[in-house]
This record gives sequence, C-alpha cells and structure tokens, in this order.
Amino acid sequence: MKFLDVPRSGSFAGITSSRNRFGQYVRTRATPVNPSSSAQGVVRARMTTNAAAWRSLTAGQRAGWTSLGGQISRTDALGQSYTLNGFMSYCSVNNNNLAAGNAVVSDAPALVTPADIVTATVTLTAAAFSVAYTATPLGAGERLFSYCSPQRSAGRAFEADLRLIAVSAAAAASPAVLTTAYAARMGTPVVGNRVFMSFSVYKAGFLSGPFTISQVVA
Repeated sequence: MKFLDVPRSGSFAGITSSRNRFGQYVRTRATPVNPSSSAQGVVRARMTTNAAAWRSLTAGQRAGWTSLGGQISRTDALGQSYTLNGFMSYCSVNNNNLAAGNAVVSDAPALVTPADIVTATVTLTAAAFSVAYTATPLGAGERLFSYCSPQRSAGRAFEADLRLIAVSAAAAASPAVLTTAYAARMGTPVVGNRVFMSFSVYKAGFLSGPFTISQVVA
C-alpha cells in the first residue's frame, strides 16, 4: 500500500516499510529465506572471522579503521548518505580481500578508488555466458567482481538479488567467461529468461562503482 508519512525503512511488528520509484509503501512482513547454501555459509564464515579478528586489533589499529570509515560513503534504502564506523570499514575491506583470495590486513590501508568498468557487452545463451569489458586488461592487482541474479521473467525491470558469481584473476583481460560459474550457482540459462548483472573492479580491498546491465537469454 502506498502512503505519505515520515521516510522510513525496515520492519516493525508485522509491517515492513520501504520505497520504490513511485514513493513509500508498506507491506506485510515476510520471513527472509534462509537456504543455508554453501555460498551463504562462506559469506557468514567470512564475517565471523573478521568480527573475531577485529577484537584482537590494538587501539591504534582500530583508530586507523575509524578514520578510514569516515572517508567511505554509502547510501541507505531511503537514499540518505552515511559513512562507516571502524568495524564496518574493517569488515568491508577484508570481506573484499577474502573474496578476491587475498590476505586479511590488520592496519587500515589508504583509501583506493578503482576505476569503473566503462563498457560491458554480454553474450548470454543456454550454452555460453561471457562479458567483454573495457578498460582491458585490468590494472596490476585489480580483479573483476561479477554479480548475477537468478533467472527472472523477461518483462522484469528491477532486481535487488545480485550475488557474487565469479572473481577474475589479477590484471585479467576481457572477456570474463561466466558459463560454468553461473550454471553452478543458478542453473543453466533458459532461453527467454532475463538475468541481471553488476560488474565492479576490485583493488586493495575496495570496489569501484557498479556497472549494471541485464539481458534476456537468447
């Protein structure tokens, strides 16, 4: 139900508040799906590891992460900007490091802003899934993070469920072949279904802005 009220996002009692392009709305609260998949387990283990490691840092190291967090801006569900605290910046950087196959860092690094993907041309059929991107090859130490959605109806125009499907080698050259990785997570693409994608460049624990695109399986 659409309504006018104080901007809010989240759940209270049996009601969830959110917004879309048409304004604020409320709906009946739904219990989140918890599939306990292996991929979900990896992410949870990653967070558990980083949360435990945070407690072992020195006061000086925590102060460094707090300073870094103040330089990192995010946008919440209401479109409002906020910065990260020390714990959030530590987990953000090291979750990315672990996803990239790199080591966790205890000292806060200098803020890095990787260059965005400029173009992405997708080939998506029932037998092949690849993306040709620029700039290519990626810079030293940079990796391509590829996020994809489950298969959706071709008429769908918005998707919030994007999952990390593949991480490229460092300084990889275009194209990124996602055929096997996508099929393993989401099943073989079916002709006529739409897949949403987002591509970011990783460097030293930080991600570029996302390049988002979707395509119908041919």
